[in-house]
Amino acid sequence: MSRLGNLGARLYRGEVGYDFIRNRKIWYGVSILITITAIVAVAVGGLNMGIEFKGGAVFTTDTKAKISTAQATDVATEASGHMAIVQELGNGGLRIQITEVGTAKANEIKETLSDELGIPAEEINADLVGPSWGEQIANKAWTGLGIFMVLVVVYLAIAFEWRMAVAALIALIHDITITVGVYALVGFEVTPGTVIGLLTILGYSLYDTVVVFDSLKEGQKDITKQTRYTYSEIANRSINSTLVRSINTTVVALLPVAGLLFIGGGVLGAGMLNDISLSLFVGLAAGAYSSIFIATPLVADLKEREPQMKALKKRILAKRAAAAARGETPEDDGPAYRNEDATENPETAGAVVGQRQQPRGHGRTPGKR
Repeated sequence: MSRLGNLGARLYRGEVGYDFIRNRKIWYGVSILITITAIVAVAVGGLNMGIEFKGGAVFTTDTKAKISTAQATDVATEASGHMAIVQELGNGGLRIQITEVGTAKANEIKETLSDELGIPAEEINADLVGPSWGEQIANKAWTGLGIFMVLVVVYLAIAFEWRMAVAALIALIHDITITVGVYALVGFEVTPGTVIGLLTILGYSLYDTVVVFDSLKEGQKDITKQTRYTYSEIANRSINSTLVRSINTTVVALLPVAGLLFIGGGVLGAGMLNDISLSLFVGLAAGAYSSIFIATPLVADLKEREPQMKALKKRILAKRAAAAARGETPEDDGPAYRNEDATENPETAGAVVGQRQQPRGHGRTPGKR
């Protein structure tokens, strides 16, 4: 078995683990800081909305221009009074995109481009995009996002419980905010492809979250009928047992997206790939992070507020304290469970991360009561 596979098996059995629940406040703080940075970036710098949203004109030529793309950018920017985006096409022609340009101004720009590029005006195609069309696209995107969020909450509330639905919703909003903030920071253009990428990453993020929630749902069955593990300890085990699977899924998804972003958009200069690849890359990474560090810890926080969970935790801590007073070792299924309680009652602390404590009993296997 590979080293990673062996680690995954040990995590699943609870032999090793990281205490996500106990350290949740650290990750909450990190997420809040990143989210605030993203919101400030959007508020201060704004988003570089594409022509589909702001309206404008796109000029394309089938004939190779007599000047470079950099010179064409300067010419188009000076002629229009707006920043122009110029891309070289496969046939040697140019694609010149200028936002917020009307019909009359587009004709003037076309004549100027004809003179400067050395191409007859009739060989330059001009396509106008009205701002009303972009507004319709934006409204449909918001509508689709809203419907998706509502369906997610309803499904999770039915399949699991409302606390998990709330945690998943917060994680999804967290992922969208970070992704949009990155667009504001780097200045990449926001196009319909970006919107498609945002909707796509929500599915990936939700998939990782549901995997952990399903493990947690299985682990919390008849939880109040036992006195060995608190809800937070079971939640922590659920994260650890699915950790390697989440990492593998994310890495496999990120590799082709990284190819689109860094090779296609960066090395090869296919700038249009940046529209969707950046949102996918950032969103996938943020989704994996939120599924592990945000969603499940939030569920544990909400669940531990219930009276029956508070009573359960009190009974468990009392049992461990009594066992420690007698010099006995409390039954344990491994480090993934115990650290959250160890901080509250150091004298009753069990195993620590990386070490396994042997359970009491004759021939009793770990994980069974």
